[in-house]
Amino acid sequence: MTRLLVLGILEVQPMSGYDIQQALQLTDAERWGGVLIGSIYHALKKMEQEGYVAVTSIEQTGHRQKAVYAITDAGKIYLQTLIKDALKTSSVIYPSTLYSGLSFYNKLSAEECRTALKQQRSVLIDEYNAVKQGLEAKDEAMQHNIPPMVMLIMDNMFSIIKQQQDFIDKALALLDTEN
Repeated sequence: MTRLLVLGILEVQPMSGYDIQQALQLTDAERWGGVLIGSIYHALKKMEQEGYVAVTSIEQTGHRQKAVYAITDAGKIYLQTLIKDALKTSSVIYPSTLYSGLSFYNKLSAEECRTALKQQRSVLIDEYNAVKQGLEAKDEAMQHNIPPMVMLIMDNMFSIIKQQQDFIDKALALLDTEN
C-alpha cells in the first residue's frame, strides 16, 4: 500500500519524501491504509531504482537537501496496476488474536476474561474517537467538502469498529450467562 499511496500522491504533484510523509500523516494513512510512515523513503528509493519515480530537483532547506520526486510514465502504468490489484483483492481481516483468546477463555477466571474484554472495548472506544477526530479535522480542512468516496470509507471504518464493539459486548454477555 505504501507504493500505491506514494505514487498516487506523486501523480497529483511532485514532492519530497518529507512532503509525502506529511501528507500521509495528515490523512492518518497509518490507521486506514496500513502504511508505516517511515517506509516512505525506502519505497521512494526502491521505486526510483525500478524507474517508477525520478528525482526532478534537489532543494536546499537550511543545511539539508531534499530530493523532489515525480512519477514517471512507467510509474503511472504501475500505479494503475496497483489500484486494480487493491480493488480486486479481498481485504477482510478477522480479529484472529481475539478469536484465539476467546477459544481458550475458560483457562482464565470469568473476572479475568471480563477485565481483558473491557480493556479491549476501551481500546475500541479510543479508536472510534481517534477516527472521528480525524474525520472532523479533515472536514474542517476541506471546508465541509469531503468527497463522497472518502465519506464512504470513513463510514465503513466506523461500522467495523462498531461491529467489533458489539461483538465484545456479546462476549461479555455470554460470560455473564455462564456464571
